[in-house]
Amino acid sequence: MALTKWIKRLNIIVPSMKLNQRFLASYLFVCIIPLLIVSTIIYYQSANSLEEASQEFAALYTSQIESSMNDFLQEYDRVTKTVLIDNDILSRLGEEKLPMAELIVNNNMINRILMRIALLKPEISYMTLITKGNNVYHYSNTSSVVNESILLQQDWYKKSMDPEETLFITPLHDRSYYEDKGEGAVLTVGRVLLNSNGSYAGVLLIDMDPSHLLKLNENFIVARDRYDMRVIVSNKKGEMVYHSDLTSGKTNWKQLSASQSNPAMEKKDEKMIVLTGSMVSNQLVVRTEIPRDKLLLKIGNMKVSTILVIAISFLFIIVISIAMSSYITRPIMNLRRSMKQAEAGLYHPIELKISNDEIGSLIHSYNKMIITIKTLIEEVYLAEIKQRHAKFLALQHQINPHMLYNTLESIRMKALVKEQDEIAGMIKILARMFRLSLGKEAGLHLVSNEVDYTMNYLKLQNIRFDDRFKLHVQMSEEVLQCRILPLIFQPIVENSINHGFHDYSKVMNIYLEGTITDDNDLRIRISDDGEGMDTSQVEELNKNLAEAEANKLKLDDLIEASGMSIGLRNIAERIKLQYGDRYDMTVNSLRGEGTVVEFRIPRRE
Repeated sequence: MALTKWIKRLNIIVPSMKLNQRFLASYLFVCIIPLLIVSTIIYYQSANSLEEASQEFAALYTSQIESSMNDFLQEYDRVTKTVLIDNDILSRLGEEKLPMAELIVNNNMINRILMRIALLKPEISYMTLITKGNNVYHYSNTSSVVNESILLQQDWYKKSMDPEETLFITPLHDRSYYEDKGEGAVLTVGRVLLNSNGSYAGVLLIDMDPSHLLKLNENFIVARDRYDMRVIVSNKKGEMVYHSDLTSGKTNWKQLSASQSNPAMEKKDEKMIVLTGSMVSNQLVVRTEIPRDKLLLKIGNMKVSTILVIAISFLFIIVISIAMSSYITRPIMNLRRSMKQAEAGLYHPIELKISNDEIGSLIHSYNKMIITIKTLIEEVYLAEIKQRHAKFLALQHQINPHMLYNTLESIRMKALVKEQDEIAGMIKILARMFRLSLGKEAGLHLVSNEVDYTMNYLKLQNIRFDDRFKLHVQMSEEVLQCRILPLIFQPIVENSINHGFHDYSKVMNIYLEGTITDDNDLRIRISDDGEGMDTSQVEELNKNLAEAEANKLKLDDLIEASGMSIGLRNIAERIKLQYGDRYDMTVNSLRGEGTVVEFRIPRRE
């Protein structure tokens, strides 16, 4: 369902995109998707390989620790066995009462043995030999002194009385049985001493710093610190024998004893790589914990590098895609821009460098078409305009305004002499209308002139129709002084009379209104209270007026055609040609309520 929704959404979005956006999206899709797939595959394969290598390294580290532990135990097994060489000493350990002389000799002999062990292993801090009868012998490389009574009460000591192995390592324990009661933990290596008959003779306890339990080479120490490794050695009961954080100083014994009471049984942490190894003969378990993020740091760096490479590649692909799409669509955009200019009447060929591809051929053909159209316009359309203008000038020159004015004035004077005042008035009005229509240039024609012309026209119509028309002018002086095309008002008023005046029994009112809009345009409204038109007639008339520029009327058509739509459409076409497409004319009318004709032109004083 989700895939179907995405497909439907793409079917809506893609058709609405521009061509350069489609090219850009296509380039990005074709380049980015394979890049992401390939980068992801390479990253995960590399990450898996690196993680396997890291696991192998961790296993090797654990193996090295096990080897070091075995070496430690074997070394101390060998060293402590030297005590068993002297059977006389072992036999003497079992005797509870000896003469003073033999006791002194015995003590000296035991001290020499302990001293010899201490010379062989300098890391030993304190040695205690406890016989079956709880006789205690000490030797120390330091100034520390052990309290025998407290030592014999230690839990770890009591548990060591019945070990499974003759050589054992006690769990880490505090220094509470030392006289100085110093802080920290002590590791004790014990050797059970047996008589020749196999009976228990005593135990040898060797105290040392826990850091001496594992002897790692420098490379492994550096790796431990770099990856923040943690090594924990415990016995089969889960009691801690060694902890790397304690020996390295990252934590102290008090904190460790509180938080790591049973480290071997800790819950599995997904953030840690845990490897374990065991030494079956000594019942010890080695646990190596490595933070996954530290050990797999290179994988994280690889991830960052992969993302960086993808980002750089993405930016590079975007730049190339934009450049390529622009290179392809720029000629098309220029072609579209030139077409827009051609629609506005500016026929200019594209003068950019044309390539030899299909788009270049299209532009070349377009340029030839534009040149042909421009030539046809200049040769045909402009020639026709010049011809019409020449005819108009010839007609205008044929009519001598002064001769016409003088002739009309002579006729008016004769009418006055004959006492034909109505005829004289009509001739006077007609002369004034000729003076207004022939004596004004379009550039100097004002709204006031149009109003004057219309008023004179209605005076003639009132003589004919016995004062059935009343003109109401509602225009400010500011409006009256604006420039306008000549012969605009009169044809509209004439249409109102011809098509709206049917009832000769009542007076028809005609209103001329002019206002200035917020856009600094001049709005002219000419309305009447005549018969009006049906809705269908109004819609058809407004449609013709909207298409006035597209359906230009020829001069011959204007001469032969008649009716309201021709006159109004001619005015609408003149307005569009003179002022532009944003200026138009509209008609509103209702049957029996009159008609309103409204148009806008730019305000020009």
